[in-house]
Amino acid sequence: MPILGSIIKTAYELRKIPIDQKKRKQTDPYETQQKVLKKLIRKAQFTAFGEHYDYADLLKQKNTVKAFQERVPIYDYNSMFRKWWFRALNGEAFVSWPGIVKYFALTSGTSEASSKQIPVTGDMIKAIRRASIRQLVSTVTQDFPIEFYEKGILMIGGSTHLQYNGTYYEGDLSGISAGNLPFWFQHFYKPGVRISKERDWSTKLDEIIKKAKGWDIGVIVGVPAWIQIILEKIIEYHNVKTIHDIWPNLRVYVHSGVSFGPYAKSFEKLFDKKVYFQESYLASEGYIAYQNGFDVTGMQLILDNCIFFEFIPFNTENFDDEGNLRSKPLSLTINEVEENVEYALLMSTCSGAWRYLIGDVVKFKSKTNSEITITGRTKHFLSICGEHLSIDNMSRAVEMLENEMNVEIREFTVAGIEYDSLFAHQWYLGCDDSLDPQVAKSKLDGYLKVLNDDYRVERIEAIREVFVEVLPTKVFSDWMKKKGKEGGANKFPRVLKKQLHTEWQEYLRMYSQVINLS
Repeated sequence: MPILGSIIKTAYELRKIPIDQKKRKQTDPYETQQKVLKKLIRKAQFTAFGEHYDYADLLKQKNTVKAFQERVPIYDYNSMFRKWWFRALNGEAFVSWPGIVKYFALTSGTSEASSKQIPVTGDMIKAIRRASIRQLVSTVTQDFPIEFYEKGILMIGGSTHLQYNGTYYEGDLSGISAGNLPFWFQHFYKPGVRISKERDWSTKLDEIIKKAKGWDIGVIVGVPAWIQIILEKIIEYHNVKTIHDIWPNLRVYVHSGVSFGPYAKSFEKLFDKKVYFQESYLASEGYIAYQNGFDVTGMQLILDNCIFFEFIPFNTENFDDEGNLRSKPLSLTINEVEENVEYALLMSTCSGAWRYLIGDVVKFKSKTNSEITITGRTKHFLSICGEHLSIDNMSRAVEMLENEMNVEIREFTVAGIEYDSLFAHQWYLGCDDSLDPQVAKSKLDGYLKVLNDDYRVERIEAIREVFVEVLPTKVFSDWMKKKGKEGGANKFPRVLKKQLHTEWQEYLRMYSQVINLS
């Protein structure tokens, strides 16, 4: 009997017991969140931020949550950085969280030109570690064999070789997290310390491909687009049929960042055995939620791990047509939300983010279990004339197209354009199979009319046309490489707006010229 696997599985099972007990006791989500907020305020009361908003007095209030919402304004990245985080970046301690911030996560999302620098405190690193262990614990419900718990875990993210800037280290959050793994986890972690430090994606990819046959992987973690590329290249390099010819014990794939639906068909061809898919929601600002088990479709919010959540209804009363927050928006707590309503997410965290608009839009699938799905971004939706087309709508339509036409669409993006004195939607599909653009146009248009009532109404008059351009998948990956966003946790933008669409069009013109010349 594999002793190490037995010990680890037993530890997971023991850790699972209190979680199940909590479920039986029906712990109140709002009560849990109240405790989290009070703990955050108590710890931050002697920071510059805490003194500015008199956190010590907030703790004396009968309703701390309401007083907190009334006293502390909502911040986005620009306002938080300009007023507070820049001081921590310059080495000042106790700005919006106790101590000196040692790490800053670099993130530009999918459309921003300049990088954002998000503080990552020691407390946040511990919180992310706790959440990661909880997600691993959730696998015991599947009753995998003991041997499974001795297998390697392949985690694909940013480089762990961080840039030191005199007072702090900066890099991708996945690189920061991987560089702070507990000692006992090093035995399981792949591709290992040396390869993980590599900054050049092509070099890292080559190393992973060559070393793959020597690993025994049970779990893979990473963004679908890049994981798919890695698995395909490993299969090709080692001249095998599926990845299970290399890693026969692979059982779990933990994905994040984008909707997995459009990638599902492509991944099926890579496997020869049953692989369980599990979604996680890890942002630069914290570990927000994860799919607690394999038989659920939503991700369970982590309500007791140093993050206090608020929810702003994502509607025209709270946001303008560009996705900008209006003055005095309505913010709700976990006990006030409703199922199947879109909310922009606010977070207060142990990294010193306070009432911070993260930019994601979520929807509750189960209020009882605090289960959510990500439907898009506050500024990454298409509504040039009131169609309110979310990324969730787009991803679902692409998935339906794949299934009906039996094709693989590995990337896609959409832009709203002016057309014939009104408007049109321009789709770009990354597909290496034979796909007629006119057929794709008709199908996508039909799916969206069913999925979105606003879109159906606007297609009668305002949205005069839908255009579809089918491109080789390589066009999308080359664009990411050109933008310096190749590999790791980078994602192709699902919606192209204004300047980014102009850059994309120019890139396609240049790409077309190169193809014609060759």
